[in-house]
Amino acid sequence: MDKKILLDYIDACELIKETEEDIRKMCSKDFAFDKVRGSSPEFPYQAQSFSISGIVESCFNESDIKREMLLLQQRKQNAEKIKQEVNVWINTIPIRRQRIIRYRVFEQVHFSQFRGEGKDPGRGGQICSQYRH
Repeated sequence: MDKKILLDYIDACELIKETEEDIRKMCSKDFAFDKVRGSSPEFPYQAQSFSISGIVESCFNESDIKREMLLLQQRKQNAEKIKQEVNVWINTIPIRRQRIIRYRVFEQVHFSQFRGEGKDPGRGGQICSQYRH
């Protein structure tokens, strides 16, 4: 597996989160509440306060919403497929490389920081060379 797929993993994880948020926004209905002031329609004209509420209608028709939901679900499935491929591949490599990939790619820790944080004391250059292979 090449490093491009590994880097796509991060984007795939973020895309899943963003797509789930978009789907949640499309499924939620917006309610509007307001208070207005007016008077009674008959004599004696007394000032009154009225509460009004309702569902805000969207400017899309039902077929457009279904089409958009389908596209969002397909996008999410593609991102989950990439994420699953990377997870399967990571389980096939040695444990040391799994840790290196996790720190370097997923947590974006630079090799020089491996020494300072006690993750692999004194082995920053050695880890860097293993990551490049």
